[in-house]
Amino acid sequence: MMNMPHWEHFEHEADIGIRGIAPTLEQAFEQAAVAMTAVVTDPELVSDALAVPIKCEAPDNELLLVSWINELVYEMSAHGWLFNRYRVAIDGGKLTATAFGVAVDRQKHQPAVEIKGATFTGLHVYRQADGMWVAQCVVDV
Repeated sequence: MMNMPHWEHFEHEADIGIRGIAPTLEQAFEQAAVAMTAVVTDPELVSDALAVPIKCEAPDNELLLVSWINELVYEMSAHGWLFNRYRVAIDGGKLTATAFGVAVDRQKHQPAVEIKGATFTGLHVYRQADGMWVAQCVVDV
């Protein structure tokens, strides 16, 4: 199980940390995004009727993670969407992705909080000794 892509939260004062762990950098970014969704609602309650294209770029993987999460936060906030899964490709500091989700249904999804954005707190993207990638940051709620 530990070599399977997965996500987790970590405590950070009033905000919450999101972490994606996976065999590839792209999967770690995908799992960090699922962790972000899980701050708001149970990702299992979100269907994937919509496919939303996302693009961003940054000079390094850590800034790219912040840009990626902030693009998702913007899409969620501006359009009232929730996402449950993601397909990410990263090439030379450019991220192209598809976020799959649905419009928020307040009764079904019961959003717990609204995420304001990704922060530089706890920001770290690295490869562990076991080869697994970790992509993490704290989101402002």
